[in-house]
Amino acid sequence: MRTDIVLTLTGNDRVGIVEEVTRALLALDGNVESSRMARLGGEFAILALVSLPVEHVEKVEPALADFVAAGYKLSVSETGTPASGEHAGWVPYEIEVTGADHEGIIHDVAERLSRLGINIESAETSTVAAPVTGVPLFTMTAQVAVPREVAETDWVATVAAAGEEENVDIDVIAL
Repeated sequence: MRTDIVLTLTGNDRVGIVEEVTRALLALDGNVESSRMARLGGEFAILALVSLPVEHVEKVEPALADFVAAGYKLSVSETGTPASGEHAGWVPYEIEVTGADHEGIIHDVAERLSRLGINIESAETSTVAAPVTGVPLFTMTAQVAVPREVAETDWVATVAAAGEEENVDIDVIAL
């Protein structure tokens, strides 16, 4: 019987991290089902959903002990079974946010979505220097699930108001 775990590993970036982690998981008959891996500043972060035999769950941390000894932070958590139909019938959308970077953009958008009962399924953010001026430009792409009873015109207007207040462009795309 197999189960799923959520594995996180963060620490100094260096060549070979992904290969070493996946080799250790493969040796435990583990399969990375879904993941996000990125260099953030000088750190490297792995967030992965891993399927493996139940009897191997307790072997994951010892298999990655060299990383912990080298100062990496490791977390292994068995996933709970989602409530049946937890978001059944919810409507998927993508939200794209772009504009000059400043504090509070993510919070403002997330707070308004949360207040409406909209779930953020995933989000990616980044900043890059503008080509001519070098001013930091912010981008966010979020996948959200909207309950059917929340009117599209209402929640889109709420998100648009966040864009106006934060002086960023927000596009909503039905998936």
